[in-house]
Amino acid sequence: MGVWFVTGASRGLGAEITREALERGHRVIATARDVSAVERAHPDRPEGLLALRADVTEPEQLAAAVEAGLARFGRIDVVVNNAGYGLVGAVEEVSDQAARDLFDVNVFGVLNTLRATLPTLRAQRSGHVVNIGSVGGFATAPGVGVYGASKFALEGISEALHGELAPLGVHVTIVEPGGFRTDFLHRSSIRVEPASIADYTAGAGPVREALAANDGRQPGDPAKAAKAVVDLTEAAQPPLRLQLGADAVERVEAKLDLVRRELDQWRHEALATGI
Repeated sequence: MGVWFVTGASRGLGAEITREALERGHRVIATARDVSAVERAHPDRPEGLLALRADVTEPEQLAAAVEAGLARFGRIDVVVNNAGYGLVGAVEEVSDQAARDLFDVNVFGVLNTLRATLPTLRAQRSGHVVNIGSVGGFATAPGVGVYGASKFALEGISEALHGELAPLGVHVTIVEPGGFRTDFLHRSSIRVEPASIADYTAGAGPVREALAANDGRQPGDPAKAAKAVVDLTEAAQPPLRLQLGADAVERVEAKLDLVRRELDQWRHEALATGI
């Protein structure tokens, strides 16, 4: 059995992944900004659980969590970058501070976690990095463009990291969930910028309304998502990307179709720029 390092383990998909890994006999270094919330999420306090405080925007806390985890378990086999949150607002409506705060957690928080954990995986010449992205990081929508941009950034990081770590025996997978019945759409996990520009009512308004109406009504079962995540770490050849949910598959297929159509339609212009 392996040792998992999970960020954002106090609730939502992070808590479900932690629970599933523990039930399969893995040991888990479960981190969150509020360690008591991790303990409340796992009241039975299984022996294989090490709950630690670590804010992903604080590199020193991550380094201390890794050190404590290694002292307890001796190794780290799977790193799950799950900590993150959502942001709603048309691109022009999102303030500079809101965008920077989002990227601090969703992007730079992942980079901080990787810097803290990858030395161990590289030294072992084994392991698996699982970055929890979003289908919105592959095909975004009006009203969530800045959030989508943070997850697009995670896609790019994951693609490059995959190539960099493969020769060292370390796998990388980015998970692209659709809508799951976690607290992601609850006000505790998503920030909403004021609809301050009337011109965007038609473009971004429907998405705002749909997100508000769907809290707790998403089609995906988070326990099944967690099972899929743990399953992929047991595969001999895990994928670079894993979509979760029929809605995610549908959106990815639609994006691929659109890119192919436009590529074919404008191929002559693209090729005409050569020598």
